Amino acid sequence: MNQLSANLRDRLEAAWERSDRILGLLKAEAWLQRPIALRQPFLFYLGHLPAFAWNQVWRGVLGRPSFNPEYDRLFERGIDPVGDDYRPTSVAWPAERDVLAYRDRVREALRGSFDDVLALQGTDQLADRGRIYHLAIEHELMHHETLLYMVRQLSDEYKQRPGWLPPLVTKGAARRATIAIPGGPVRLGASFDALQFGWDNEFPEQQLDVAPFTMDATPVTNAEYLEFLEAGGYERRAAWGPEDWAWKERAGVRHPEHWVRHGKDWLYRTVFDVLPLEQVRDWPVYVSWAEARAYACWKGLDLPTEAEFHRAAYGTPAGTSRPHPWGEAAPGAEHGSFDFRHWAPTPAGSHPAGASAWGVHELVGNGWEWTSSVFEPYPGFTAYARTYPGYSADFFDGKHYAMLGASWATDAALVRRSFRNWFQPHYPYVFAKFRCVGRG
Repeated sequence: MNQLSANLRDRLEAAWERSDRILGLLKAEAWLQRPIALRQPFLFYLGHLPAFAWNQVWRGVLGRPSFNPEYDRLFERGIDPVGDDYRPTSVAWPAERDVLAYRDRVREALRGSFDDVLALQGTDQLADRGRIYHLAIEHELMHHETLLYMVRQLSDEYKQRPGWLPPLVTKGAARRATIAIPGGPVRLGASFDALQFGWDNEFPEQQLDVAPFTMDATPVTNAEYLEFLEAGGYERRAAWGPEDWAWKERAGVRHPEHWVRHGKDWLYRTVFDVLPLEQVRDWPVYVSWAEARAYACWKGLDLPTEAEFHRAAYGTPAGTSRPHPWGEAAPGAEHGSFDFRHWAPTPAGSHPAGASAWGVHELVGNGWEWTSSVFEPYPGFTAYARTYPGYSADFFDGKHYAMLGASWATDAALVRRSFRNWFQPHYPYVFAKFRCVGRG
């Protein structure tokens, strides 16, 4: 086995190991639970992760027949949590033991596929550099985070707290400040040949200029958002867009999803704990895009555009672009909260080594950052992965907003400048923070 094969194998095994660890948080009776109604039950994801990799590698690139086409189809694709387009609950889901057997057989086949796939290099761009494996691996890594959205929403009776959880961090926030970012050049996206792997929406590279703006040095915290709530922010119609207000009223949204009202007090729910909100006042608040935009409007400000985020995160006074906010170094523990080093937020700005050239803190880590930019293709976009042509294109519908950066539950492999995430504006479960910008 050559070095590329060995590296891909090790990364695939590591992704599987974390999948098993996360799904191992569930009790036996949890498999058919749907703590988020717009998501499938947990059992679906037990089958979806191997089915996706199988359909991409074994069927998509190697063109080989399936040993279980029924499961390949049943678990092929998840749900975009926008509306009520989910699989009916009357589906007769297979038994857990049968899905586990399917998973194990898929894994064994994939372990023996590297030489055959990499032999196609030069004739298939999905085989070149092992791209199809990177695609399968990163898909699995992204699902680790979405699974944890579900685990956080799951009733305590269906999950078990592991003994290896890292301790919570509640002290060490950076001082609030507003940073003036001068106008200048911005580089979005990447050159296809410059990355070992990137998703189709990351290409091609774009060069543009942005006007001057100001930006919060740290994301909005729970304490700051509480001021908005106590000022009647959820009742101030002028702060909300028409569709956002209609959603809020229809869904009865009166506070962030992670907050819990207990008498006169507010509590905060993590994946496994319920804490006094005062204890985590310096953590960034996690809210939907609609709630973030309402807060910004209340302040007379806005959310940053995708280009403004890039200027603040990766630009420099010299007019150059850094690969990371902090510079050239690979993402490390000192740079921010990502890669599962913490299993909850940390105080806003508590990783000063990760600040950008302008002094803006944690643009990467501790929560994805909402932007005001609709998720759209860059000019020249091509859905190059023939095995997964709808990965991005299905969501270029004007109904999703770009999120950038990373959360504590984002694997370090996804911490790259060109990586883009997206969700619709009324989905409140994402580990997503925000900050405000001023213009003019």
